[in-house]
Amino acid sequence: MGELVRIETGAAEGVATLRLDNPKRNSLSAKLLTDFHKAVGELSERADIRAVVVWGGPRVFSLGADIDLLDGLDVSGARDLSRRFNTLFRAFELLPQITISAVNGYALGGGCELAMASEFRLVGQGAVLGFPEVKLGIIPGAGGTQRLSRLVGITRAKELIYSGRNVWPEEAVSIGLASAVFPDDEVYDEALKLAAGYARGPAAMSIAKRAVLDGCSLPLDDALEVEIEAFASCFATEDARVGVASYFEKGPGKAKFTGR
Repeated sequence: MGELVRIETGAAEGVATLRLDNPKRNSLSAKLLTDFHKAVGELSERADIRAVVVWGGPRVFSLGADIDLLDGLDVSGARDLSRRFNTLFRAFELLPQITISAVNGYALGGGCELAMASEFRLVGQGAVLGFPEVKLGIIPGAGGTQRLSRLVGITRAKELIYSGRNVWPEEAVSIGLASAVFPDDEVYDEALKLAAGYARGPAAMSIAKRAVLDGCSLPLDDALEVEIEAFASCFATEDARVGVASYFEKGPGKAKFTGR
């Protein structure tokens, strides 16, 4: 069997697809997690890739953790498993590239938690999102209790986690769990289009991403210090020099950036 997570390039300049391929459900198995770790590590070193689309194919994004991973777990094993998921998804979240999930079909449990670790989530009209862990007598363990509440608010996050119910595309967009909804056969192409636009942007996008992530859980005064340092670091980039010079020479919006 080949890799269950592949890095595919060529669909758009500066864009890579992080393709989940674990038929038929894209379950997050031990092997898939290992492949995911390798792929994220490679992407973190790829200066030529400036945006990443996560896609599970046209039928299903991911039905979540392989149920075999839960069989026979004790408290210690459960802690280790949750830590492994959270470490991997946090590494993905902190990639310097702009990240977009293209969700076709089911994104449940760990699958939805992976999608939430990306910056934008485009979903198909037939997508189904949710956190059904409570039906197994457990809770989300791959960042779901924390990222969901930050995206949709504490009260709504509790309702979704306590009920384990499905979330359909229109509701997902209205509450902030998804960014936009498209016909199923257009989701991936729309994600590529969005990613290509970000890939043409300046290095400042990566700096802004890290500033937002680093500052969002800090007291405001500390978070503003994060912004001050991030703003200053922009002026060490080639893109800032190009952008400012282009403004004076040609007006706004005419600069061509290199990501450096």
